[in-house]
Amino acid sequence: MSSPEAFVDDAVLNQPPARGDVDLWGGDPVLAEAVAREGGHGALLTGYARALGTATTRAAARDANRHPPELEALDRYGRRRDAVRFHPAYHDLLALGLGAGYAAASWDSGPGGHVTHAAMVYLASQIECGHCCPMTMTSAAVPAIAAAPGLAAVWRPKLLSRRYDTAEAPVEAKAGATLGMTMTERQGGSDVRANTTRAERDGDDWRIWGHKWFCSAPMSDGFLTLAQTPQGLGCFLVPRWLPDGANAIRLLRLKDKLGNRSNASAEIEYHGAFAHAVGPEGDGLRTILTMVHHTRLDAAMGPAGLMRGALAEAHHWVAHRGAFGRRLIDQPLMQAVLADLTLEWEGALTLGLRVARAFGEDTAEARAFARIAVALAKYLSNRRCPWVIHEALEVLGGSGYIEDSPLPMLFRESPLNGIWEGTGNVIALDVLRSRARDPLAREALAAELAAARGADRHYDAALAAQHDRWGADVPEAEARAFAEVTATLLTASLLLRHAPGPVGAAYAATRLAGGPVRTAGAAPLGDPAPILSRLGPAV
Repeated sequence: MSSPEAFVDDAVLNQPPARGDVDLWGGDPVLAEAVAREGGHGALLTGYARALGTATTRAAARDANRHPPELEALDRYGRRRDAVRFHPAYHDLLALGLGAGYAAASWDSGPGGHVTHAAMVYLASQIECGHCCPMTMTSAAVPAIAAAPGLAAVWRPKLLSRRYDTAEAPVEAKAGATLGMTMTERQGGSDVRANTTRAERDGDDWRIWGHKWFCSAPMSDGFLTLAQTPQGLGCFLVPRWLPDGANAIRLLRLKDKLGNRSNASAEIEYHGAFAHAVGPEGDGLRTILTMVHHTRLDAAMGPAGLMRGALAEAHHWVAHRGAFGRRLIDQPLMQAVLADLTLEWEGALTLGLRVARAFGEDTAEARAFARIAVALAKYLSNRRCPWVIHEALEVLGGSGYIEDSPLPMLFRESPLNGIWEGTGNVIALDVLRSRARDPLAREALAAELAAARGADRHYDAALAAQHDRWGADVPEAEARAFAEVTATLLTASLLLRHAPGPVGAAYAATRLAGGPVRTAGAAPLGDPAPILSRLGPAV
């Protein structure tokens, strides 16, 4: 009788090779073109991109995601710890990102700094999004704390430091610091005016009492917090550590989230926590919205990175796997599906970096455009991201559904940026408010849309239809429709002007000429080869 070993075949057939080290900069022509066009600093991105793409870093990202943080509320003797333990890979990712300038580039890299930062968000999101949260908030907090010059003098140099310092110490004693944010409460959510957390004066400073439903990155060195004062909502910086020990912040539990597993989102309470006022008493909402405005840019760039990460996996798979006698990449229907998804990703990246350029331009027109365009970019990219990743996952079939692949992690992450910094309804209504109240925003947006007039008949027809339908006023119930159509037009305008001809034409024909319901690969794209070339090499 033959031994069992005789029936074992160790040959692995028709499976792609391991991806190995990947150059996220050199293999992404769309990114390189857009960064150059929008004035970013490619020299600051190449090293970070290559480091993120190594097999070692991608393995660390998977470890950080698979081993979520743990809350240590008390030590073994029953003393309060209110600390979070992370897998070492999480710290490695943060050290890499902060060292590259993720949190600092917007503010210390001169013109093009915001574009460079946005590109870093895109790059990091391809690998693992949870570690991005504290870096994003740290970067976005820099303009907000400018409302308190004395605080800014102490905190700003630490926030812009390229050192990741995990020491449990006051900010003055640290080589680098991070800042988080606590706004929402369980009874109000997006309606922060319903907040009940209160602040009371303590000499020149304040003490805060109350509960916060979400505190992202609770091991940050401080938190920008909204609390009620006698004059209304105020904004406060609550340091995590004081000269004599921990501040009166209690970590109640870590949120068991669908995705973003490596990031320790927490529910917290303030028990008379010491705090510094940031901005005038009663003006807290406007102060903290400065931070929210900048985090929204990252929430618009994250989906572009997630889409790119998923498409890179799908592209690698179809380039190295065959079925029915042909490589998958050579089969017309597969080409149509991937080309369709590529259009969505290139549009999100192109729009996001154009908005990032506006963030860094110091003119009234650019600031107005940034206010409305970041909402449009966040809205559209986050509506499309889960769809793109689902389709990319399906390209791999059952292998895409298994946790050995990064596709499940990317898919779980795909809804999150649409929730953070304003859900779809909140963002769509913000678009309407900007349009109604800010003539400069209307004019800047109209100018950007008009710049592509005459380049494509589908675009011209859709632009005219938008004007006919919403020339003057947009009913609140149609806010989502207006945001989707306008954001799609804005994306098409940019692609028609800056992408290769077949890319812009295919985007306009499939996104503007058809109906709102469609599936990947169902619309005629023409020759898919020029579109697929935008993915770069399948290695």
